[in-house]
Amino acid sequence: MRLTILALDDVFDTGLTVLLDTFSTANELAAAQGNPVAPFDVRVVGLGRQVRTALGFAAPVEPVDAVRKADWVVVPALNAKLPHLLLKALERTDVIEAVGYLRAWHAAGIGVAGACIGTFLLAEAGLLNGLEATTTWALAPLFRQRYPDVRLDDTRMIAACGQVVTAGAAMGHLDLALWLMRQKSPELAAFVARFMLIDKRPSQARYIVPDYLAHADPLIERFERWARSHLADGFSLQEAAKALSVTPRTLQRRAEAVLGKSPLAFFQDLRIERVQHLISLGEDLERIAGQVGYADSATLRNLLKRRLGRGVRELRAELQ
Repeated sequence: MRLTILALDDVFDTGLTVLLDTFSTANELAAAQGNPVAPFDVRVVGLGRQVRTALGFAAPVEPVDAVRKADWVVVPALNAKLPHLLLKALERTDVIEAVGYLRAWHAAGIGVAGACIGTFLLAEAGLLNGLEATTTWALAPLFRQRYPDVRLDDTRMIAACGQVVTAGAAMGHLDLALWLMRQKSPELAAFVARFMLIDKRPSQARYIVPDYLAHADPLIERFERWARSHLADGFSLQEAAKALSVTPRTLQRRAEAVLGKSPLAFFQDLRIERVQHLISLGEDLERIAGQVGYADSATLRNLLKRRLGRGVRELRAELQ
């Protein structure tokens, strides 16, 4: 498989090196198993002769013409973790030029993949319109507002739609590398995952910090504060809207636009977060249920299993 990594100035060092190290390890393991031909031909290209990483290292790159023979072009993240920094980065001349190249390569039949903030470049190129996609959960509100035609699911770690693939936050570069590897050899991908101690992470849901997302919008931030103070009371859309001096429809629509979920679903996220914290403190589950608005622990157990895929025993073991 011929892979081309498109690196731009201020590239996220970990994202770039994770991709390179994972495919390099795959080639080494394949050679050790007697494979005379490296399964992955990986090249790093850029718009100049070198790129400067976010940590200040200079990395040599090949010219973008090398992409012509690629099966996939992979876009690692830029180092722009906050919305205002990312918006500024998307206005850079080199980023705009790279977006044009991505559009042309995709039109020529080359697969295009992006991880974390790299997914924003695919969206800028219009390659995600009408498709399911994922991105770093921390910037999902900005993504939804900027690209309303994309069917974003920020709980996904990988979203693959034909010749376009997106991956989640930061270490999602690992998941993307393994996904690409599986297209060539599922057995080798499994071996690399075991060799490098890469755990399966099918979802970002367990990593999302609800109050971080709430800060993306003033109304949702106020709703988050109201919700935390009413976890023990249960949820009422009418009461929440009245407390915030908006209509229920306004609150519902704003939550969907910013968070990609209903106010009730966000309220449930806050419940789960509180439950996990109390479990880590060793609290009894019956007491915890009362603190988050449930009459008994059975309902809470079902919620945990449904939302996290794990029961109380597993959570206690993980949080110890």
